[in-house]
Amino acid sequence: MALVTIAADICPIEGNRAYFLEGDADSLLHDLLPEFERSDLVIANLECPLVDSTSPIRKTGPNFGEPSGCIKGIKKAGIDVLGLANNHVLDHGPTGLKNTLQVCADAGIATVGAGENLAAARHILVKDLDGVRVGILAVAEHEFSIATSRSAGANPLDLADFVRNITSHKQSFDFLIVLLHGGDEFHVPTPRLQDTCRFMVEMGANAVLVQHPHVLGGYEQYLGGYIVYGQGALLMDEAIYRRRQSFHQGFLVKLFLEKDSPPRIELVPFIQSDPVPGARCMLSDDKQKFLQDLEQKSLAVKDPALVEAQWVRFCEANKHGYLSSLLGHNRVLSRLNRDGLAARLLYGPTALLRAKNIACCETHREAIQTIFERQMI
Repeated sequence: MALVTIAADICPIEGNRAYFLEGDADSLLHDLLPEFERSDLVIANLECPLVDSTSPIRKTGPNFGEPSGCIKGIKKAGIDVLGLANNHVLDHGPTGLKNTLQVCADAGIATVGAGENLAAARHILVKDLDGVRVGILAVAEHEFSIATSRSAGANPLDLADFVRNITSHKQSFDFLIVLLHGGDEFHVPTPRLQDTCRFMVEMGANAVLVQHPHVLGGYEQYLGGYIVYGQGALLMDEAIYRRRQSFHQGFLVKLFLEKDSPPRIELVPFIQSDPVPGARCMLSDDKQKFLQDLEQKSLAVKDPALVEAQWVRFCEANKHGYLSSLLGHNRVLSRLNRDGLAARLLYGPTALLRAKNIACCETHREAIQTIFERQMI
């Protein structure tokens, strides 16, 4: 039997940075460290490129990038594989990604989900754990980090490619773990994301783990596989989220894999960067409440109608912000549109219907995406 431990997002920023640079795994992981040491394989998501000189790309949201020396803490923590398919891996362009790949390789840490082009990014990493062959595939939703056949970046979430990829390589692994970087921050799952994860299990994945939302989304056993809809960050001390209790909570996923048997999981709850640096196991009372809350979330995600209802409420609460982003409002108009005022004053029903058609029709959305990606404007 092989034990694979999977953690979510690592970003060596702010209060945790010094410990990464010093290679101080004890201060980073405290009593979680033995969980890593007992594992045959440890996987995590690196939420930033490792760079020694900055070359930030133009994008929305923050550009993360931390010194190459931070790999010391990751190595000392016993992390064997870093997923790089995420929305920040290309924050410092191809040069930043190339440096990250080299730094990881020099440290003896394998990477998956990003590369010099799409062919490299879509590679399924296979680890042989005493006769149990574990395949690892990482994908990311389309933001500013995606690889193409001609450019570096992350492996895009593309279900047609996913099926072709695992079908052509299914003889090389006994179990397949998928890291899926997507969803909306602080809300998981969406109906589309749940359908995507379930489809991946139907096609042969044994475990699908959604990373990126920074919130706990529950989990489910589906057709013999497991889907985890959000683990929370492992080590990510981001100042703007310090007041969100949910941002500081997370759990490790321990996968027990044995040939010719279905996988089994255990969860290890922890708190991170709250308020002191590092991650540590939850205290007994907090752990009990956490697991009870997680079970409630897990019961809820089994009902697609409830998932859809929760998603509709989320969209209703955030509709004006989304519309301002789609219509390109500046800061003043975005503020005026907090309650929909700017949209009502500046755009009539016909203009909004045009925007709807561009956003919802697959072909129109593909055209807009191509125009932006090929920098036609």
